[in-house]
Amino acid sequence: MSLALCMAGFAAPAAHADTPHTPHPQGDEIAHTVQDGDTLEGLARAYLDAPRQWPLLQARNKVANPRRLQPGSVVWIPVRLQPAESATVEFVHGTVTAQGPAGDARTAVVQGGKLEEGTALQVGPDAFVAVKLADGTVVRVQAHSELQLRQLRRRGRAGSVQSVLEMRSGAVESSVPPSAEPFRRFELRTPLAVTSVRGTHFSVAMTDTGSTAASVLNGSVAVQPRQGDTPTAQPDPSAPTALLATGQGLAVAADGTVGAPRALLPAPDTSAVPTTLGDAGLLAINVPPLAGAARYEAQVARDPDFTQVLRHGRFADGQLRWKALEDGRYYLSVRALDDAGIPGVPAVLPFAVKTRPVPPLYQSPAPGAVVARGAAELRCTQVPGVRWFRVQVAASTPNAAGERAWSQPVLDEQRLTECRLPITGLPAGEYLWRVASLLELPGGQADQGPFAPPQPFTVAERPATLSAQSLQAKDGDTSVHLHWPAQPGQRFRLQLAAATDPGFDAVTLDTVLDAPQWTGSDLPAGEYLVRIQVLDPTGLGSDFSPARQIRVGSGIRTGAGLPVSTSSGQPLARP
Repeated sequence: MSLALCMAGFAAPAAHADTPHTPHPQGDEIAHTVQDGDTLEGLARAYLDAPRQWPLLQARNKVANPRRLQPGSVVWIPVRLQPAESATVEFVHGTVTAQGPAGDARTAVVQGGKLEEGTALQVGPDAFVAVKLADGTVVRVQAHSELQLRQLRRRGRAGSVQSVLEMRSGAVESSVPPSAEPFRRFELRTPLAVTSVRGTHFSVAMTDTGSTAASVLNGSVAVQPRQGDTPTAQPDPSAPTALLATGQGLAVAADGTVGAPRALLPAPDTSAVPTTLGDAGLLAINVPPLAGAARYEAQVARDPDFTQVLRHGRFADGQLRWKALEDGRYYLSVRALDDAGIPGVPAVLPFAVKTRPVPPLYQSPAPGAVVARGAAELRCTQVPGVRWFRVQVAASTPNAAGERAWSQPVLDEQRLTECRLPITGLPAGEYLWRVASLLELPGGQADQGPFAPPQPFTVAERPATLSAQSLQAKDGDTSVHLHWPAQPGQRFRLQLAAATDPGFDAVTLDTVLDAPQWTGSDLPAGEYLVRIQVLDPTGLGSDFSPARQIRVGSGIRTGAGLPVSTSSGQPLARP
């Protein structure tokens, strides 16, 4: 058994009961209950492309007298005789293909293209397509979905639009604009359900287990079982009707059992989501757990109406992860799914991605390290193409959770030509520091990229036994120490190449790391480029990061403790 979801109060053309002697429908047809004064010519004028097509209705319904129809009887109107409409591709992302009604070879769907009746859409992984119908309805087809535009017709030459879509897998969200036309028809069918609505924002999703879930965000729908599960099956008028109001959902089990309407889960809390994200490796957004949530569904789009979706996914928890996006402004929609798979109310918020220019990697001190007051220096990698670096230092103050929190900076150097900053004047205490890169725009203005997450360090008084020689031995010129921010469970692939090899054609080192840090020892003195790929626990891998530049010294110093370089500026090689 399947079911029909109908807009409460919506009078669809096929909503009248048939008489016992009326023939059954053949294919896609509309049932018209005859009123006093109806004629086949009048019905052809109302439903079909031209009044002269009335003989086709006579042949289909075996009517003896086309001018004298029996009131209360049913005349079947073949949909194929109605004027045809088309749909328009509003937006497409990823691999989306279309197959025509004649079973032609699949072709790529392009934005602005026209889709004819009978076209079957196939939306691949990480893909999305938004289709606009002739009445302004916008259908958003999610990744891993198959949808056929089964009917795209009009009721007569200037009548209301008649649209029927057949969903074979995946998920579809529809926005049907309000209309005063009493006979407008919009149906979204699955193997288990048919939704017929007007002026409603709703979604329908099919699960891998064969169940179907419907969620109503605006408007109301009535739920009726259908007689049979063929595409032409009609609602059972003798079956009870369940009403889904705004904020309610309903699930249909794989065996056709219709669940009771239930309230949608509330919108997740997104108050802690940053308004600007700066991770160039992954798009990572975290939302706290919501009571009653079994899974989460999230989308990222260019527009607040989510007709231009670039990222979509379902997640076991509120840890949302995607491949990174280009810098720009976007919108996030995230909602919880209950134990029946019914999507809840979405939380929608705008945010920005600003990852360029990428920040340097931290070199020293190591996170949490203790440095001597009056002799310490903050060091980080160079970033090719960057004009300046900004280094900030703030006193570390514990928050309510006892964690170190960023406060008002005590040092803020905004245009350093090298990513290093002496901190000889800092008093003893606990601090955080962070770094950012800056490009120089035409006219001399600076374009700052995101700060790297703050790193803690402690300044302590120099012990009396600490000698200059021991400080010099800890300088680390002959070794390179790198640290970078990470999410729990992530691993990393690090590649090293000569500074003269920006394409990493001859990689010096290619290694996988279990922690967000790396120490390079026994490297020949010189300059190198390093880049990092994030390997997420989900199996998602980021692109390699933009390269950062590091310098390995020789360990040879002057009597004043300064490194010795050649006339070209390269560190003197060790013997």
